Amino acid sequence: MRAVVTVIALWLAGLGSAAQFGKLSFAFDLMAARYPEQGAAGIGLIVSIVGIVGLIFGTTSGLLVARIGPRRAIVAALVLGAAVSALQTLPLPYALLILTRVFEGVSHLAIVVVGPTMIAGIAPPRHQGLAMTLWSSFFGVTYALLALIAPPLLQGGSIAALFLGHAGWMAVLAVVLVALLPPDPVAPALPSIGGLIRQHGIIYASPRIAAPAMGFVFYTAIYVALLTLLPPLLPEDQRALAAAGMPLVSIAVSLTLGVWGLRHVSAVQMVQAGYAVGLLATLLLWLAWGQGMGALLAAFALAGAMGIVQGASFASIPQLNDTAEDRARASGAVAQLGNVGTTTGTPVLALMIGAMGPVGLIVFVLPLCAAGIALHALQARRRQAWR
Repeated sequence: MRAVVTVIALWLAGLGSAAQFGKLSFAFDLMAARYPEQGAAGIGLIVSIVGIVGLIFGTTSGLLVARIGPRRAIVAALVLGAAVSALQTLPLPYALLILTRVFEGVSHLAIVVVGPTMIAGIAPPRHQGLAMTLWSSFFGVTYALLALIAPPLLQGGSIAALFLGHAGWMAVLAVVLVALLPPDPVAPALPSIGGLIRQHGIIYASPRIAAPAMGFVFYTAIYVALLTLLPPLLPEDQRALAAAGMPLVSIAVSLTLGVWGLRHVSAVQMVQAGYAVGLLATLLLWLAWGQGMGALLAAFALAGAMGIVQGASFASIPQLNDTAEDRARASGAVAQLGNVGTTTGTPVLALMIGAMGPVGLIVFVLPLCAAGIALHALQARRRQAWR
């Protein structure tokens, strides 16, 4: 029972880390009103800089967490996240706000590295697929919850209620996880800068440590870009349904069909199956474009396929890596390449839609799905050669 409660508490910490993005997304207009001189690009930086921290330091964080200790790292990250969120309710100068978001990026990165690493070690083997798939849902669940909670909290024109609520959430979970998590082992000395650089090479050369991240990057590029840019291309009466329904379908498929599939085939095979269904759904989207509800149903199918990829990618971390240190490294690489996908996918798809119209979406998704299948096949062959 303690293991179940701990897994749920770690997942709730994941919701708090996703809200470090989401709270700014929902408060975007209020932040624009607070800093009118910064323009859309300046306000966009407030949102995106958390991800930029992960893009730069994702793999490094995996290396450091393994040495600092996961319990110390996640509790410190939650405390830092709570303090920063509370500080952001003050009328800070823009430069200082950006600095707080950099610290929030550090907090976010530690949580998303420690969370899956600890869940993989705590969950019983027969429930590991379910536990890792539950973890993988943290972003989608957070945005769905914020869609309900944030508007009334922001209705008065102040961010204070939303941000203080987030600070309280992070602080409570810090206390809960102090009580639930086992003490960290004695931490070895931190590596030198040269050692960190060498470790990056070791991580990305390994067909076990790097494989989850190398498959995951295509998912993040596709998924975030689709949620952002596909609904506006649909008929007006379908846009709201697509925007709300696609993430929910993704979560539902991941937690049902995805978990069921992980009991019968390996996580890597499930990732490949998700991308294969994504290929078919993208072709159906192309064929059904402009045909009533056909395109909307194909969009839901594509979102569901990406949900399978999402959950199975996280489940592949413990399946491919036996030690806590390697799992932390793999989670750091997932954070790093995941941020590469989220950062690049949307602007690239926007350019392709601008140049080719809706066909640009098809041309964008198809090769990424194919690449996800092919790269995992290549890494599987490399793992066999290493035996």
